[in-house]
Amino acid sequence: MLLVCELKLAFATRIFQDTLMTQPKRTKPRKLPQQERSRETVEAILIATTHILIKEGYAAANTNKIAERAGVSIGSLYQYFPTKEAIVAALIERHAQSMVGLIEAKLKSVSDAPPEIALPELVKVCISAHTINPQLHKVLIEQVPRIGQLERVTEVEKQVTLLIRSYIEDKQGQIQPQNIDLAAFILAHTLETLIHAAVLKEPEVSVSQEFTQEVTVILLRYLKCNLTC
Repeated sequence: MLLVCELKLAFATRIFQDTLMTQPKRTKPRKLPQQERSRETVEAILIATTHILIKEGYAAANTNKIAERAGVSIGSLYQYFPTKEAIVAALIERHAQSMVGLIEAKLKSVSDAPPEIALPELVKVCISAHTINPQLHKVLIEQVPRIGQLERVTEVEKQVTLLIRSYIEDKQGQIQPQNIDLAAFILAHTLETLIHAAVLKEPEVSVSQEFTQEVTVILLRYLKCNLTC
């Protein structure tokens, strides 16, 4: 009987420890900077985190090291970010907003252009969005599942898909696919998959003119080719 009780206690302790280890870290900022000085503090923290992530990796980053690198007190850091995961989440959010902003601005600038002109520009801007800081991009993508940002990535994918849909909706007389929702989904995810793989695995290829041309050809053939092609 005593042995059974000990086994139950050991099992309960293990469950409790596992629960503690798997509890999600806080990833939301404590407060947003309102004044210029506080914005400068947050900016210094984000820049310092970026440097450490690129040079030393996620595992080596901690709030003390980030605060020291940023030139702020640990107390100042904790005013805005409860954990290092919250800082990385802020970097992911900034990176995501930058990518979507670049793509939105480009599609607006070519909104009246035919696909033969607009798609090469779309491919170029998507590559640029992924290669703003490729090393940081790689680290952030690796940490997305760990800090619970998959939902944010999904939101970005939906935003990009909607932007592409808005463009091709006005070009239905110039393209072969008539299911605009499906066409936008295919274009967005083809772009993301190819560029993401190139940036992470073949960074030199991702910035080559040949890569841009080949991706453009794939998209144009999908949009313009008849089913008998």
